[in-house]
Amino acid sequence: MEQHIRNIASKFEQAGSQVALQHLLKLAIELASEHDTDRLLENILLSAMELSATDGGTIYSVSDDMQLQFATLINGPLDMHMGGTSKQPIPFPPIPIYLENGLCNESALVALAAAKREVIKIDDVYQCEEYDLSAARAMDAKTGYHTQSVLTIPLLNHEQELNGVLQLINPHSKGKIVPFSQQQTEMICSIGALAAVALTNRQLIDGMETLFQAFTRLIAKAIDEKSPYTGGHCRRVPELTMMIAEAVHDAQSGPMADFSMSEADRAELSLAGWLHDCGKIAIPEYVMDKATKLESVNDRIALIDTRIELAKRDLELDYTKRILRFERDDEQAQVNQLSAELEEKLTQLEQDRQFLRHANIGGEFMREEDQQRVKRIAEQTSVRIGTEEHPLLTDNEVYNLSIARGTLTTEERKIINRHMDITLEMLEALPFPKHLRRVPEFAGGHHEKMDGTGYPRGLTREQMSIPARIMAIADIFEALTAADRPYKDAKKLSECLFIMGKMKLGDHIDPDLFDVFVESKVYLKYARQFLKPIQIDEVIHEQIPGYEKKQG
Repeated sequence: MEQHIRNIASKFEQAGSQVALQHLLKLAIELASEHDTDRLLENILLSAMELSATDGGTIYSVSDDMQLQFATLINGPLDMHMGGTSKQPIPFPPIPIYLENGLCNESALVALAAAKREVIKIDDVYQCEEYDLSAARAMDAKTGYHTQSVLTIPLLNHEQELNGVLQLINPHSKGKIVPFSQQQTEMICSIGALAAVALTNRQLIDGMETLFQAFTRLIAKAIDEKSPYTGGHCRRVPELTMMIAEAVHDAQSGPMADFSMSEADRAELSLAGWLHDCGKIAIPEYVMDKATKLESVNDRIALIDTRIELAKRDLELDYTKRILRFERDDEQAQVNQLSAELEEKLTQLEQDRQFLRHANIGGEFMREEDQQRVKRIAEQTSVRIGTEEHPLLTDNEVYNLSIARGTLTTEERKIINRHMDITLEMLEALPFPKHLRRVPEFAGGHHEKMDGTGYPRGLTREQMSIPARIMAIADIFEALTAADRPYKDAKKLSECLFIMGKMKLGDHIDPDLFDVFVESKVYLKYARQFLKPIQIDEVIHEQIPGYEKKQG
């Protein structure tokens, strides 16, 4: 590295300002295109070192609490490169710009330059008495290096806001360490000004992206808080989506071997995962939170309980009057018969009550004979309220209690499904930048099926991107394994994968992605993080319907 610096110095001396101008233009392009802040800071440092032919230097970033944090440290003679792209941690603590008493930290040259917003140039560290350079001398004593010339430049943007500090040491000319020339100082200051603008732009972009990411998580949290029965769904789906995506990215053989993701692709898919159900924010709570078949504002099963109590009262009053009449006539046989009938009818009402309570809970399947029993109860039993006779069950209650799957009627299911139309409308209305333009497509496809029978747009496998198909698998697996649904118990892994295997055979989910999901055991990684221990049972891949192990 030291020899490389000498070569740069020689070239700079021969070519003069033309090289500096070309180098400055090249740096401007790099600063404008670089997205990684750590790499951006390192590029600034390297360019400044090359232009001034220095032994080394350090560039610092500024924290919110006004401390200078080491970003990259390079020293050629010591063969030292820490921070930045080196992945070598810098063991030095941040340097406070101001002391606890509010005064400038004059014990550190970089802090002084930052506080005063001034360039500090020192020709000889060991002859200088104007500044406290004891720290530099102590470091020399520890490393055996000799620091002589130092140039410290605060990186200020167009609003004179501090973005960082650049410090260079020991420039070379004709094989000797020399003071920084006026031309070098002006050139490094030009780099500093250019770098400060680039850093400001990068910080603004990063700040906007951070804000947007936080906003998307806020929406997801609001949806989960709105519906306690799906709490965590909007957090778990993006986690699982990225687990599957990484497994597909890592696939070395099979149909998915050519799929790969850049960091930008990952960020885009993750964002889509967080926003995949944003339309649910517009779905009424009485549908979103319908834990039982009869629930609206309240669970109407309580009304049915009350009617059954009234029906029991009517029976008891009616039979008591008749029994008392036969007792007066000393007709014991009739008394016994009526008493037995009353007991039988009261028992039947209680059994009907328990049956209706169970039917109200909902489940994944309701038998046809149970649906018919609900109708019979409504037809055969009535209750007197005041002077009027009322059926034990209203038509609407019969309709709700006869729901075959879950707790939602057909109409309510359409309202729930509408959340996908709303999701797409919301996302497609957002002016996503170019690198996020596929977010609506990724997020909007998790209820589509490979055969085109899904919703909201009835897309087929060929019409969907791989990330959208990945999200569909994530959404299904999360729903099957979720322990917070009111109408079903948490399923075990083996049962969930069996169901998904059937869905693969039914052309509902992508077969190749499902095979990767199983083969890479993403399901187990997810389970260990999110499922209850009782759900994690042994999974035998050969028993999963339709699963095909990859060759090799």
